[in-house]
This record gives sequence, structure tokens and C-alpha cells, in this order.
Amino acid sequence: MTQATLGFGAMRLPQTDDSNPASIDMEEFTRMVVYYMEQGFNYFDTSYAYHGEKSEGALKKVLVERYPRESYQIANKIPTWLLRDEKDNDKLVDVMLERLGIEYFDVLFIHNINKALINLAEMANSFEYIKKAKEEGKALKVGISFHEKEELFEEVLEKYGDVIDVALIQLNFMDWHDQRIQSKKIHSLCVKYGIEIQVMEPIKGGTLINVTDDIKKQFEDYSDDSIADLALRFAASQENVTVVLSGMSNLEQMKENCETFKNFEKITPQDHKFLMKMAREIKKTLAIDCSFCNYCLKDCEMNIPIPDFFNLYNSEKLYHLESNVDLYNTSAKVYAPASACSECGKCVEICTQQLDIPALLKDVAELFGR
Repeated sequence: MTQATLGFGAMRLPQTDDSNPASIDMEEFTRMVVYYMEQGFNYFDTSYAYHGEKSEGALKKVLVERYPRESYQIANKIPTWLLRDEKDNDKLVDVMLERLGIEYFDVLFIHNINKALINLAEMANSFEYIKKAKEEGKALKVGISFHEKEELFEEVLEKYGDVIDVALIQLNFMDWHDQRIQSKKIHSLCVKYGIEIQVMEPIKGGTLINVTDDIKKQFEDYSDDSIADLALRFAASQENVTVVLSGMSNLEQMKENCETFKNFEKITPQDHKFLMKMAREIKKTLAIDCSFCNYCLKDCEMNIPIPDFFNLYNSEKLYHLESNVDLYNTSAKVYAPASACSECGKCVEICTQQLDIPALLKDVAELFGR
């Protein structure tokens, strides 16, 4: 088995304004890319939608315009939710190529396949499209990013397994046995069907390192390795995994993660047992199991900062800090309070964690409305 490499996910880039995803800090991003490339890594993952549709353009400036095309790999994703007919595949892919300033993708994914969006992908013949894109040289490999349970994944592989080279799946030690995410079951299906695996959310949007002091102490007592190091190694140690994506937001995170993969050691059976124990402990402390992917923000007609509110809710449940209330009130004034939810349900369809977001927003409104 070839050792998995560290992929640079351009989803959580540094920002000059925390409230504006489009405000990418280009100076810090440039430093990160230069360091990453200097360490011998070269795999970049982006999307039509990331950072208010600015991620691709930022990559063009700091990567494509500075390095020869053969020195790096780029993966991108067709935004399934924008598909209305078959012609949209080509239109969207042409926009993605133009934004990046490249002529082909190393990997082209159909983005966010779940029960709601699979219908749009099939209506637009997107699976046939990516097969053709590979044949025509627009992509060297093709596949799907998947956010659903085992049953749908197996249906997709049975129908389109001959088309799919790569599956981008959520895999981390906390979700290994989770009944919603089903990382282990979906991983096993990839192995069964001979599908290459790329991993997203290995640290679950930072959830796995933003833990209670008691849990931190248990990790420190167990190993000198950081929680992030163990989490990345867990993902990279699994069969068929070739790339582990990390959405790094600053140069410090970049340096730590590069070090993990430059001196990579597979986790041991003892490590695995410990991490399964810690997964159970962490789950007990999380009120809302959000990965902070921000997909729900695209369809919120009320402009509610849902992931930020869930993060504050988790923090307030643990620590009861006055700053949590202040931050909530500030965000509610700038955007909209949790109570403004219209319960349209669009966020539920696109949620990668399959959360009942309207119901959870009621909990948020109740907690911070006291």
C-alpha cells in the first residue's frame, strides 16, 4: 500500500475578515502554499463554492501563476445543487477551469452526493458527463464526494462503479462507528469495489481538537503526539486511502500537518483502541455534532450564520462564558438571530452531517434568548 499524502483543502483558508468568507488573506495563503510545496507536497482540493466562489481564483494567483502545471495536482467539484439540465455540466466545468486558469483537472468530482442531490446529478447525466470528461482529457480521474449513509453509497457504486475512480468521503476516528456518517461502513464499500479513497474532515472541522480539558489530559497522558497528529494518522492508515485533506487556516497548522506526513507512522492497534474510546468521550461533550462545512449557508434565505451559532452553542454548553453570549448577540444583529429560521428545510437537504438544523436552531434561540 502506498503511503497516503497530505492534501491542501482550500475550504478553510485564512481570512482578513472572519465574517466574510470571500476575504481570503492572500499573503498568508501564499506563505502556506510556498511552504507546502517546499516540503514536497502538491495536492490541492477546491470547489466552485468555497469561500464565496473565490477559492479557485485565489489558487490561480498563488499556485497556477507561480508554478509549472506538472508540479501540482488540482481536484475540483461540479456543484450539484446548480444543475438544471445536462448542458450545465459543461457550463460549470468551463467556469471552474477558467477560474483556475488550467486546461484539465487531476480529479473531477460530482459534489456532495446525498439523497437529495443524487436526483439532480442523475437528471443532468453528470455520471455520464464525468466519464466523457475523462475520455476527452478534461480530467485524469473522476469520482464523487459523498455525504450519505452506506445504503445509498452501495447503490451508487453498483450503478456507476465502472465510472468512479475516486471517492471523497468523511473519515475520522469520531465518525468511524457513527450511525449517521458511517465512516467505517463506507470505507469498507470502497475497499470492496476497489475505489481509491480521499479523506475529508479528518479532524472534523476542528471539532476533534477543540475538546474539554479532561479529554486533552487523557490524550496527553497517552501520547506526546498532538490530537491533530493522531487524527490525521488514523485517516491515513486506512486501506485504499491515498490523500488526506486538511483545511488549514494558517502557516502554523500547515507546518504541524506537514511534519505528520513527512515522518509518517501508521497507528497501532493500541492507538486505534484508544481513539475509539476517546471518540465515545468526545461525543458525550458535543451538543451539536456539526463539522462546520458551511454548506448550509448557501441556501439560508434568512442569512442565519448557522455554523457559527452551533459552535457558540457547543461552547456555551461546556463553559458558560459571557463572551459566547456577546458573540451570539453581535452576529444576530449583523446577520439574523437563530429565531429567524423559516423552517424551509433547504439546509437539511444539503447538510453533510444530516442534522435537523431548524430544530437545533430553536435550541440555540432558547439558550441565548434567556
